[in-house]
Amino acid sequence: MAGKFDPQNAQNLMEIEKQFAVKAVEQAQTYWNLLEKVEPRELRLTKLDDEIFDHTMATFPEFAEASHEKLTKLDEEWMKSEDGKKRWRDFIAEYEKKIKDYNFGSLIRTDARDEYGETNTIFVTRIQFYAIEIARNRLGLNDRAHEIAMAEAAKEKAKAEKEASKKKKSSK
Repeated sequence: MAGKFDPQNAQNLMEIEKQFAVKAVEQAQTYWNLLEKVEPRELRLTKLDDEIFDHTMATFPEFAEASHEKLTKLDEEWMKSEDGKKRWRDFIAEYEKKIKDYNFGSLIRTDARDEYGETNTIFVTRIQFYAIEIARNRLGLNDRAHEIAMAEAAKEKAKAEKEASKKKKSSK
């Protein structure tokens, strides 16, 4: 029988990494689908959205600045800086017992005005994702993403209808 799993001494198995990556991609797709269907300002991601929003704005006052530029376009270098890491580490620790999977990996768009893509995506913890996306939603910074997602869905629907129409005509 296997002993208790010790994450400190676990090997970095490729299969485990792939599974985490798959989960992160699935979460990103689910979130994008939510942005398509729900006005971002009305979207609730957790039961603690109000607390997370207030805590985010208090901990990261640069996100609350009038233009919200630092929240609209994330600076990965700042997030990984010594100051950024320390501030995020302290923030994240507050949610250890409050948010399930608070430290699991998630994909986030670096620019709120655009969709997920290779050059617009970074890896963050789940609570960082919640903090940033709740703030973006509340402040109207995801309105453009909502429009993009709705337009993509409309294109996909039209394409599917066209394909169905072609099939129907060819079967006659």
